[in-house]
Amino acid sequence: MALMTRDQHARLMSSNEIVRVLRLLSSQRVRHRTLSLQGIAALTTFTDEHRATQAAVRGQIWDFYADLKAYRLAPTPESKAALQARFDGIFTQKTGFTTLDRLLKRLHANKSELLMVLERPEIPVHTNGSENDIRCHVTRRKVSGGTRSDRGRDCRDAFLGLAKTCAKLAISFRDYLGDRLAVPGAKVVPQLPELVLAKTGR
Repeated sequence: MALMTRDQHARLMSSNEIVRVLRLLSSQRVRHRTLSLQGIAALTTFTDEHRATQAAVRGQIWDFYADLKAYRLAPTPESKAALQARFDGIFTQKTGFTTLDRLLKRLHANKSELLMVLERPEIPVHTNGSENDIRCHVTRRKVSGGTRSDRGRDCRDAFLGLAKTCAKLAISFRDYLGDRLAVPGAKVVPQLPELVLAKTGR
C-alpha cells in the first residue's frame, strides 16, 4: 500500500469514526485498581516475626486473587458476598507489624475499586492488557524522544488507538486503512463502533 496522500490523511483524521470509537471505549472503561503484592513485598523487615507475617499476608492475598479469577468464570451472589467478607478480613487485620498494617489499611480504603470485578466480572483482575497497549508507544518514545508538535502527538495517539482497537477485534489495520481511504480492491471493514458493541454484547 502506498503512502497516504495529504487528502487521504485529512479524511481519516477528520473521520467521525475515530471520535465515536474513543467515546464508546471511554464510556465502557471502568476505573478500577488491581491487587498488587509489590508494596507488601517491598516492605523492609527487621525480624523473623515480621518476615513470617509478611509471607503469611502475601499468601492470603495470593489465595484471594486466585479466587477472584475463579469468580470471573462463574460469578454467583453467594461467592460475591464471601469474597467481600474475605477482603475485609484480610485488609483490616492487625498483624502487629505497623508498616504492614498501614499498607493494608490504605488498600482497604480502595475496596470499591479493587473489587470492581465483583460488579463487572468481564473486566480483568490485572493490568497486563493496559500495559501491553502502551508498550509500543513507550518503546517508540524511548527511540525517537516523542513527537515534535501537539498535532503530531494527536495523530500518533489516534492511529495507535485505531490500530490497537483493530487488533483486539482481529481486524487487519492494513485492511481498515485500505477501506477507509478507498484504496481499490481493499476489503470492506464495518464501522469499528458497531464491532465493539457486538463484541461486548451491548
